[in-house]
Amino acid sequence: MSSLSTNSYKGTRDYYPSDKRKQNYIFGVWARTVRQFGYEEYGAPLLEPLEVYAAKSGQELVGEQTYRFTDRGDREVVIRPEMTPSISRMVAAKRQEMPYPARLFSIANFMRYERPQKGREREFWQLNADIFGVESILADAEIITLGSQIMKAFGATDEMYVVKINSRNLINAMMHDYLNLDPIQASLMVKLFDRKDKITHESFRDQAIEIFGSEQAKEGLAKLAQLVAAKGIETLPGEIAQHEAVDELRVLFSHLRSNRVMNAQFDITLMRGFDYYTGIVFEFFDTHPDNNRAMFGGGRYDGLVGLFGAEPISAVGMAPGLSMTEVFLETHGLMPELASTTEVYVAVLGENSIEGASQLAIRLRAEGVNAELDFTLRKIDKQIKTAVKKQIPYILFVGENELKQEKYNLKDTLSGTEESHSFERLVSRIKDRRHKHATTDELFDQL
Repeated sequence: MSSLSTNSYKGTRDYYPSDKRKQNYIFGVWARTVRQFGYEEYGAPLLEPLEVYAAKSGQELVGEQTYRFTDRGDREVVIRPEMTPSISRMVAAKRQEMPYPARLFSIANFMRYERPQKGREREFWQLNADIFGVESILADAEIITLGSQIMKAFGATDEMYVVKINSRNLINAMMHDYLNLDPIQASLMVKLFDRKDKITHESFRDQAIEIFGSEQAKEGLAKLAQLVAAKGIETLPGEIAQHEAVDELRVLFSHLRSNRVMNAQFDITLMRGFDYYTGIVFEFFDTHPDNNRAMFGGGRYDGLVGLFGAEPISAVGMAPGLSMTEVFLETHGLMPELASTTEVYVAVLGENSIEGASQLAIRLRAEGVNAELDFTLRKIDKQIKTAVKKQIPYILFVGENELKQEKYNLKDTLSGTEESHSFERLVSRIKDRRHKHATTDELFDQL
């Protein structure tokens, strides 16, 4: 019988302690920041009925990317590929009871059957932050400001990323009123725009000609060129420059400037693929040449709650992902050095000291210190190597003399310095370091 593979399922990751520290650090920053804006945490099931996504998420997601199956009760279900339909269903269920504006967030994992690549996996983690019950453009401005504040909380500067913004109302006007496309052509053109930066100029042109058809192609391509050339609201073609969606964008940019979001820009080619978006859409892009691509995005989806039989309610949301955030932090050198959540490694000097060392570890834990006890009776050099390999900040040496004198040698594994302290001073010394170095454990405690 052949041995089992040690590889994880394709497109998923194993999170060893060093990986989990990074994950918890990112989760902690997310949770702390959204709570500063008044968002409350919720949870949703891992499985949902297929129909929840089939209604508005788009055929590509439902037909090609979902993990779907028939359960034992002959129900068609999927492992959630995103959270927006789930939270919309939850809001619809409590439509009359919820206080509005409802600011909600979750940090959860999802699965999509797509080609794994750098920053994109089949199982992925996201922060989902949404605000329900506000029709004003102020809600859109808040969500984008929240996204920007999250980036700043990681140490990012304005030069490291850009926020690209468009409007689905403006997109609809472009497709139907300006390019004169029918609904099928418009849908295909939106998807083509969404892929624009991923294909060659020639491929974009050829596919556009195919969508227009031979009779419309010449005039259509000329108008398309004008759209693509528009680098700002002011340079939009005259036929659509007076659309009400353009006025809405102007107001949005004014609010963003007031909120100190200075790196937002209009992008006529930004579409966002999901069918449920109804208004402002946006994406955060990394500007680093080694990772120049979209990190996360979101937008307004006012019609989704109404699909569940409730009165429609306005909604705006976004969903930063773990992997793309990690890539961004690594690319820009913003990922901090994250030590173990264990604060001190209790190294035992001899068999006769085990009981005393064990009691000392119990006292440390009672004081709120994370202490690991080595009761293996290995040589001290091996115990030290273990602590260093685990990236534990301190090693505490406990032998018969230390227990009698009630003074213990504490070694800093990073600097190599060693000092002798009383128990009370040990606790104080370790907690001082905790205050100076934000640990993943502290950040995760805020979730």
